[in-house]
Amino acid sequence: MARLEVGSKAPQFTLTNQSGQKVALKDFAGKRVVLYFYPADDTPGCTKEACQFNDELGAFQKLGVTVLGVSPDGAEKHAAFRAKYSLTFDLLSDPDKKVMAKYGAHGEKMMYGKKVIGVIRSTFVIGPTGRIERAWYAVRADGHAAKVIGSLGA
Repeated sequence: MARLEVGSKAPQFTLTNQSGQKVALKDFAGKRVVLYFYPADDTPGCTKEACQFNDELGAFQKLGVTVLGVSPDGAEKHAAFRAKYSLTFDLLSDPDKKVMAKYGAHGEKMMYGKKVIGVIRSTFVIGPTGRIERAWYAVRADGHAAKVIGSLGA
């Protein structure tokens, strides 16, 4: 699993969001993006993380930062998850986990003391020039959104 380093070029992607619309990294050229990868909609850790990113959305927006969440779940599941928790940022679908693999967010990890292959909860701040400004791997969901905001100087 290749990990992205600070300063490296963020891998380009085009994925569909909860409405089936295509969202590409190049759409955000000249802007900062927080791209976070999570295992599944409507599970305890992923719900906590998504709700905390949503709670901090005003702070991200004040800094001109767009938040995007990515999981293997499809548009229908994303739409239900967003509606259930009143999430207002885009959730993108990566069912074949190709984008996750490019970011080092899919691979071998420890789960309940066993090695498994799966989504590695990871977050990236992508700068206006398309370079990685911050990268977190194997993050703890609770409190992570506040750490990301703090790293942006809020």
